[in-house]
Amino acid sequence: MPRARVAFYGDDFTGSVDALLQFARRGWTGRLFTRLPDAATLRAAAGEVDVIGVAGISRSLAPAEMDDELRPVFAAFAELEPDVVQYKACSTADSAPHIGSLGRVIELAREAFGERPVPMLFAQPDFGRYTLFGQHFAAERGVVYRLDRQPTMSQHPSTPMTEADLAAHIGRQTDLPVGSIPLVAYGDLDALLRGTPAAAVVLDALTDEHLVTIGEALGTLPAPVFAIGSGGLSHGVAAAAPGDAPELEASSTASGPVLVVSGSRSAQTRRQADAAAAAGWLVRPLPLDAAGVAAALPEILRALGSGRGVVLTSDDADTDAAGGAPLLPAIAEAAASVISAVAHDGASRRVIVCGGDTSSRVTRLLGVESLSIAANPWGNVVLLRAHAGEPAIDGLELLLKGGQVGSDSLFIDVAALGRR
Repeated sequence: MPRARVAFYGDDFTGSVDALLQFARRGWTGRLFTRLPDAATLRAAAGEVDVIGVAGISRSLAPAEMDDELRPVFAAFAELEPDVVQYKACSTADSAPHIGSLGRVIELAREAFGERPVPMLFAQPDFGRYTLFGQHFAAERGVVYRLDRQPTMSQHPSTPMTEADLAAHIGRQTDLPVGSIPLVAYGDLDALLRGTPAAAVVLDALTDEHLVTIGEALGTLPAPVFAIGSGGLSHGVAAAAPGDAPELEASSTASGPVLVVSGSRSAQTRRQADAAAAAGWLVRPLPLDAAGVAAALPEILRALGSGRGVVLTSDDADTDAAGGAPLLPAIAEAAASVISAVAHDGASRRVIVCGGDTSSRVTRLLGVESLSIAANPWGNVVLLRAHAGEPAIDGLELLLKGGQVGSDSLFIDVAALGRR
């Protein structure tokens, strides 16, 4: 029976979608599940497509919770016997010893796939992410910063980056040895990957050609190769052996007003909300309790019904309304409640969810079972089609947006797609 060449787990939903996009752009067919399906469903899908993905939430979990989340996934992937298993991590290596630990991922992978070196590639040049001599760099608003000085990541609310040396950063999350292989040694990369004494190694990349070199080297290693990395890793693996699937559509077929719900507190998402407000959209704080949602819905539905876009933000939300509950679950539950009400009313079929961790939780709360790519209008922006048992949610068009993704006019540009 044919089998998927790659199986990947994404540590959040926005990252999972990016991985799916990178494979699709290079002719690979794929399917992205919103949680681990039963074994028969997974096997059947693996026989139909090149790449299987499971969108997860491990980036927001403590190490003990990661064990419960990842062990079943890794066991299921081992049964599929793909060539490569990718743990899709953020291109800014978001992680810490206490949350989203990549060190713990390495430990769990060695349990499931054997005690072989784990290649790690976080560079993604088309997204402004670069690694050189193990030091990681990330662009923001056209300026490339060392990771520990990048304005957003140096002040990240849950995993602030204080170290740009990725081997040192991840080494703090495990007792296993973590090393790196510099770009100047890539003439013998496959041998270095086989022979390194480290449990995991950080790989350099500055260009797409470097990604392909790494993808080719991974193809020489005994399967399954377990690797950790960004969409740059997905790019490299797929570009090393391109498929023949049709090109992605560049435009959405949906029309009508756009609803935006945001759990992101990044400056870029704030700029996008401000640009929408300046364009006449209704922009309000996201209510964080059931009473607040109920009170806000009439105004939201009126705006959407009149063709006006709506943005609900969390960076200025009344956090006291969460009643002392953890903020992320409260944001996700409120956002899902609004989306569900709007979908059942029929006021909008196009929704943008901002924030990787928020997207993960909201999508699951909505009962979405799997996602497919509806369109890739530009860059790394992907419009998804939701597949769900609930008719009001099935077919909903979703854009799951990381905090730093997109131009200032992103919300307005997405709304214009259906009018082109």
